[in-house]
Amino acid sequence: MNKRSLGKSGLEVSAIGLGCMGMSFGYGKPADKEEMTSLIRSAVDQGVNFFDTAEVYGPFANEELVGEALAPYKGKVIIATKFGFRLHPDGRPGHQGLDSSPQNIRKVAEGSLKRLRVDAIDLFYQHRVDPEVPIEDVAGTVKELIQEGKVKHFGLSEAGANTIRRAHAIQPVTALQSEYSLWTRGPEKEIIPTLDELGIGFVTYSPLGKGFLTGAMNKDSTFGNTDIRSTLPRFTTEALKANQSLISILGEIANRKNATTAQIALAWLLAQKPWIVPIPGTTKLTRLKENNGAVEINLEGNDLDEIRKALAGIQVHGARYPEHIEKMTGL
Repeated sequence: MNKRSLGKSGLEVSAIGLGCMGMSFGYGKPADKEEMTSLIRSAVDQGVNFFDTAEVYGPFANEELVGEALAPYKGKVIIATKFGFRLHPDGRPGHQGLDSSPQNIRKVAEGSLKRLRVDAIDLFYQHRVDPEVPIEDVAGTVKELIQEGKVKHFGLSEAGANTIRRAHAIQPVTALQSEYSLWTRGPEKEIIPTLDELGIGFVTYSPLGKGFLTGAMNKDSTFGNTDIRSTLPRFTTEALKANQSLISILGEIANRKNATTAQIALAWLLAQKPWIVPIPGTTKLTRLKENNGAVEINLEGNDLDEIRKALAGIQVHGARYPEHIEKMTGL
């Protein structure tokens, strides 16, 4: 698989990475550990060298899975993880709010190093901006961890342009990780120009719209209580029905390209900027191969124009998150 540089940092990763959250957290019952270990290693065999996890996914379980699965490839893969939440003291799923205090950043770093079985964290993101801690203090703490050899690169997630600039002035930001896809295009107005100006890479999570852009959902799709989509406005019956027009357009282009709708959605992201790297997640080997196949899809100018014109006439129904979660983004 082709490699891409995350901005001017010099960090080279596979053009498509693997988001590992859903293997342990967020989409119902955790998947079988042995099967997920095999899937992660299959991703390496297919040329993927960029894997995404976080302390809060589980908590801890996803980092442990990723660390064990990738232990045989030490030094050959890039593992990104995240800090920034105050976890429940009893270890149950979820969190008690944000915490990017310097002491918590250091605590998370030490724990992640052990769980990931690495000598240094390749890419350490602030998971969400903490309004109680100046971003300069956050960047300064990660800068110290870099100087100590415990972290290699600093990242932010769901941060606004001003926050990115302030952090970057203290410790260069290698990558921003935020949601960006054909149905979540908010970053185009201010974030992408800022990243371009500063030479920061863009790692896009939920590039397939949490599964919607695969075309596998309709108005009758349902989600269990432990599936985060059951709480999201875009996955109500009404919204799923209203948003099918986007899938129809992708399907038409996919047929012409002998591709799937998911591959068109990923190829569209790859075509936006050479420093954009999507990290679709999956628990299925067939989907893994399908997603990675998107690097072979060449969307030409007329294809992109067709998608652009179609998107201009489509209004996506439903907010991406409930209001209390949305408040944690873009600060």
